[in-house]
Amino acid sequence: MHTVPVRIPFRGAQAAPIDPALVAPMSVPAKPELTGGRRVGVLVVHGFTGSPASMRPWAEDLAARGYAVEMPLLPGHGTRWQDMNKVTWSDWVGTVDGAFDRLAAENDVVFAVGLSMGGSLALRLAADRGEQLAGVVVVNVALDTLRKDAALLPVLQRFVPAFPGIRNDIKKPGMDEIAYPVMPLKAAYSMSRGWAELRDDLPKVTVPVLYFHSAVDHVADVSSSKALHASLSSKDFEERTLEDSYHVATIDHDAPRIFAESAEFIERVTGQQQG
Repeated sequence: MHTVPVRIPFRGAQAAPIDPALVAPMSVPAKPELTGGRRVGVLVVHGFTGSPASMRPWAEDLAARGYAVEMPLLPGHGTRWQDMNKVTWSDWVGTVDGAFDRLAAENDVVFAVGLSMGGSLALRLAADRGEQLAGVVVVNVALDTLRKDAALLPVLQRFVPAFPGIRNDIKKPGMDEIAYPVMPLKAAYSMSRGWAELRDDLPKVTVPVLYFHSAVDHVADVSSSKALHASLSSKDFEERTLEDSYHVATIDHDAPRIFAESAEFIERVTGQQQG
């Protein structure tokens, strides 16, 4: 991730209230008449300090194709940044698990797609649920960081509530992911511990994986890609580079490509499993 100097701790700020309508979760039933008679569910997961606003166009595209969609608002998000320091990685994992269970109860197959930390949560689900999950699509997944101050998180998170954050790392003008302006440190520390556990468990991920990453990303660095390549067990693995988007590629110039190619991936994997 982009380095924020340790010498500039963020000690507090009041951001403008977030409109709940902009960050609302989404739940849409399947339309099997559009998907060859099968009920296909897709779990859509946003990133750290972000919101469903960064994923809504993708979720709406999936729903228009006939897929059931569950897009939760992760705990601590979409309200005030201080709320994130009251929740942990396990809360986010639990939310994703619950959304998966709802989809699995009503559909024949379920996929998970995620941006940044949402991608790591999708991979956590794949590691835990195995082939109950049909496949995973991740965009600029976050699994690790080269930030030098990350090693200080165990201590810093006790005394400093937040650091300046990076939001709207988007090349396309006029787009807004509706994210917090800061990085809450207790939450960041919990996420870092969750990442470490996930990296150890990546060999458990055997389902098909489609991985999109931006050629220029000011948030997620190369360490995440290295971790994914080093440990993933999936034999069906595809990596595709996004040349015209930054970190929040799901609402950037390459978004239509992500939507189309992820749908092709879902259709291909679903067809193979039927066969």
